[in-house]
Amino acid sequence: MRTLMIHSDYLRYKTRSKTKIAEDIDDEKRDAGVDNALVAFMAVEEEDEENPEIIITKAVKEILNVQNKVNADNIVIYPYAHLSSSLSNPDVAQKILKGIEVELVDNNEAVMRVPFGWYKSFELSCKGHPLSELSRTITTEVEEDEDEDETEESKPSSFYILEENGDVYDADDYNYTVKTLKQLVNHEQGNSHEDTGKQPPHVKLMKEKELASNEPSADVGHIRWYPKGKLVKDLLGDYVYNLVTERGAMPVDTPVMYDLADPAIREHAAKFGERQYRLKTKHKELMLRFACCFGAFRILADSFLTWKNMPVGIYELSQLSFRFERQGEVVGLKRLRAFTMPDFHSACLDDEHAMQRFVEQVDMCAQTEKDLEVHYEVAFRVTEDFYAENEDWVKEVVRDHIKKPVLLEVIPEMKHYWNAKVDFAAIDDLGRPIENPTVQMDIQSARRFGITYLDENEEQQYPTILHCSPTGSLERVICSLLEKTSTDKGNKPSLPLWLSPTQIRIIPVTDNHMEFSEQLYEQLRSLNIRVDIDDTPERVGKKIRNAGKEWVPYTLVVGDNEVESGKITVNRRADDSKYESSVEELADEIHNMTEGMPFRQLPLPYKVSKRVKF
Repeated sequence: MRTLMIHSDYLRYKTRSKTKIAEDIDDEKRDAGVDNALVAFMAVEEEDEENPEIIITKAVKEILNVQNKVNADNIVIYPYAHLSSSLSNPDVAQKILKGIEVELVDNNEAVMRVPFGWYKSFELSCKGHPLSELSRTITTEVEEDEDEDETEESKPSSFYILEENGDVYDADDYNYTVKTLKQLVNHEQGNSHEDTGKQPPHVKLMKEKELASNEPSADVGHIRWYPKGKLVKDLLGDYVYNLVTERGAMPVDTPVMYDLADPAIREHAAKFGERQYRLKTKHKELMLRFACCFGAFRILADSFLTWKNMPVGIYELSQLSFRFERQGEVVGLKRLRAFTMPDFHSACLDDEHAMQRFVEQVDMCAQTEKDLEVHYEVAFRVTEDFYAENEDWVKEVVRDHIKKPVLLEVIPEMKHYWNAKVDFAAIDDLGRPIENPTVQMDIQSARRFGITYLDENEEQQYPTILHCSPTGSLERVICSLLEKTSTDKGNKPSLPLWLSPTQIRIIPVTDNHMEFSEQLYEQLRSLNIRVDIDDTPERVGKKIRNAGKEWVPYTLVVGDNEVESGKITVNRRADDSKYESSVEELADEIHNMTEGMPFRQLPLPYKVSKRVKF
């Protein structure tokens, strides 16, 4: 079952016409309304037919829990098939919705159930506080460690600020000097007041700069990439490949689809139940991966490992990973249903060995902040037990490797598979985090997937596994780069030089200067510079402005003086400087500024007049 719960000032609905599956109703239910209500829009799904009673019980528990938090006077059960594409049999759906109504009434709640199977118009006013819009996925699965008297929600995380010197402050009492750290804390605590209806700047920019756009004929949250955007994405992929292979990772490719009949796959997937694309064939229930864990773990489980091999690094750039994010939260490149994730998994001897490698991978993630020219805030998340045993180590990581105050989240109990995790996040123009690099210490998956190694005493041991994405999804990296152009008000908007689709644009003053421009182009291209020529009939001033709109870092205006002297006049966008140079000197300048970064040639016609307008 999928449900969207909205705390409303009021709800008014009116039935319009019946469908074939409509229930019979009295006249008073054709047109009704209620004030200060928790409205639960609900879609009963095919898998709910396995155990309707569990769905009823869990749904009631969720509704009452949210109602208690928002202090709503009334509850509305609203059948809403649009929340799912895998709906149950209508008879089962009615049974479940009526069952939820009965149990809520038995709890002495004021409940209104909107008629099933009718076309309806409705008017609703959402209150707009942090808990006024919540979605839930309710399944028939019963968590083995679930305590009905004390849920995870009744034991919330504790939030602190951990400074470089080891001092720890309550997050609510800390004297913030960095705005973005405060924004991260507010978001994590559910206290942010961002305008969720406002479009973040990168959505406009990704289209305006002809990088990417949504594919209207696919599911929501699926992106099509144009040549410039694909170049940037491919360069980022090359960059991560170099980072991880330099640190011993072995690249692999694994399937995107997995059989949920495999107990290990099903158990691991259950920890991300609300994010899955699932599909059924005649004999199987399958899921599309949300990360590369499944394939990497199957490879490790099927390999013969010894203590001499450790650590064993498996890396995959998933060209497609899938998460069935809520439609209302899918936006631009920040939150997608299909994305590209660099996934690096390291099997380590034990927890102590993993902690050593953890620090190295934190350093790798921090390096991407410098190379991508973005600013990250950091959240260090640990379980209470782990923090109690390893407080000094946590503080050492912050002091010697992160080197700035971080948000420290202490979690009462392990919720997923990790007991320690570091998340790096850029903050967008609306004050919301864009989750980027991460390192996680996994103490469960080796046992679940049967991954073992032979120790020095020839005994089988389970390794501790690190999950690391050095950049986060490539889409979110590009999102961060574009958002930075709005948040970084002091500089001209740009991409890092090594990621700029065109690094140099040659602008001939007239057609008489085209021959020399072509010679410059050939020289610069042979020196591994992405260069093009604006041969359009526009005036020189317009060509220069067009180069600026495309964020081209360098422009070379070629006129009579340049043809006669053989020297070039360079206009550098970053600082508005203008100077004379030779081709070799300019190439050396660009190579020095992009040293160590990957390079690919221009993926477009080098003459601007020949290009398609995407």
